[in-house]
Amino acid sequence: MSPSDGFTHMELRTAYADSVTLLQVSRDVAAAPGVLAAQVAMGTPLNVEVLAGMGFDVPTCTPNDLVVALRLESEEALPGALAAVASALVVTARQDNAATGAVRPRTTASAVRRSGAPLALVSVPGGHAAVEAMDALNEGADVMIFSDNVPVDQEVALKRLAADRGLLVMGPDCGTAMVGGVGLGFANVMPRGDVGIVAASGTGCQQLMCLLATAGVGVSAALGVGGRDLSTEVGGLSTMEALRRLDADPSVHRIVLVSKPPAAEVAEAVQAYAGALSTPVDLALLGPGRADLTRATEELLGSLGVPVPTWPVWGAREWHPGPGYLRGLFVGGTLCDEAMLVAGERLGPIRSNIPLAPELALDESLTADAHLMVDFGDDTLTRGRAHPMIDPGLRLDHLARAAADPATAVLLLDVVLGNGAEPDPAALLAPAVTAAITAAREAGRELAVVVACVGTEDDPQGLTRQAQALAEAGAEVHLSNAHAARRAASLTTGATS
Repeated sequence: MSPSDGFTHMELRTAYADSVTLLQVSRDVAAAPGVLAAQVAMGTPLNVEVLAGMGFDVPTCTPNDLVVALRLESEEALPGALAAVASALVVTARQDNAATGAVRPRTTASAVRRSGAPLALVSVPGGHAAVEAMDALNEGADVMIFSDNVPVDQEVALKRLAADRGLLVMGPDCGTAMVGGVGLGFANVMPRGDVGIVAASGTGCQQLMCLLATAGVGVSAALGVGGRDLSTEVGGLSTMEALRRLDADPSVHRIVLVSKPPAAEVAEAVQAYAGALSTPVDLALLGPGRADLTRATEELLGSLGVPVPTWPVWGAREWHPGPGYLRGLFVGGTLCDEAMLVAGERLGPIRSNIPLAPELALDESLTADAHLMVDFGDDTLTRGRAHPMIDPGLRLDHLARAAADPATAVLLLDVVLGNGAEPDPAALLAPAVTAAITAAREAGRELAVVVACVGTEDDPQGLTRQAQALAEAGAEVHLSNAHAARRAASLTTGATS
């Protein structure tokens, strides 16, 4: 059920709110009596498409219009639901106004000048991010660009300017960083130590940090540079500046460079640059024939003289899925890349929306009669939506569909904890896992569910608390994403190990 014309005219047209704010509004409305489901979102083409896919008849709208979609127990619940929408929007507006306090600067440049901040964090729609980042660079500040969907030519222009001025651009699509002991973006709670990380990968950086934390090794700094920095177009501009800075930092005694699969010629150039530094640099570059992130961490621990722990597993069990396919549903792009590389060694080519080869690309349905893995954090799926580490709705919908497909033998999922991420991911994912396993059993088949849970015990969500909840729901949970992918692949082929 969609809003009536009368409610639509209550200043919901040309009314903008950011996706994170609207996620909270949606959750507040969903808790109202008689509401089965609620989605409050801007009328972007992607959001309209998603709502239509959920069965809603969406009225004609623009990206500046607020769309309220409600699924109700009965028509009688509509007035109360609409009142809950209005109330949630009013409360959110009041909170925003209260948080404003003094008059805010009107531009990023004036904010940098007023504060003297050495670093500006940019988190605006990708089409506007480069302008704000340029403002900060022109005022002599480093920039972390959390925004995704930034054109690559704009990224190159920003990073060339930064290189000329001795500044650092982290991103675009830089999801994780730790600067001066402060986590930025999606950041795990880590002990301080003498390892510095340069990361052309957000969730890859988080996996590395969480494995190190489990081994008792701390991190001094983590400088994200964006997943495209080691591409041919960008050429590692920010990676080399970040390496230079960590090499000059007396608190850093060892550096790790982690990346999703890089361009070969750029990886070679960066490796040569790293080899000339005074601080030892370990490489954790994903790709065919290279070590996965868990193995790279174990090699690093060996170099540090630290014993490799037994990586934890919760809910280990015997599975006997019948013939079928592996379906991976990820919120982390690098975790998806790694899982395809690991599982592909046993299963062969895997279809994906971020394929390892062009011919393996999925169409817009994100389905195929094949092994497949989907990154729900990819730019094409986050336009106008919060990242799936914040809003799991789209993945949960696809999880139910994949579980109902009799060709699905094994589900592989990731859960990423830390500041900035969903406060209790198991609260929604665990019931969905139980429902999937139960539905398959009632249909006369066994569905195996394997989860990689990336986090630390000190994260707000609590690693063990989340992992145990998912294990109790019926999943087998691993801290190591590579181990989870290997386990899922072996189950898919009917192996016993």
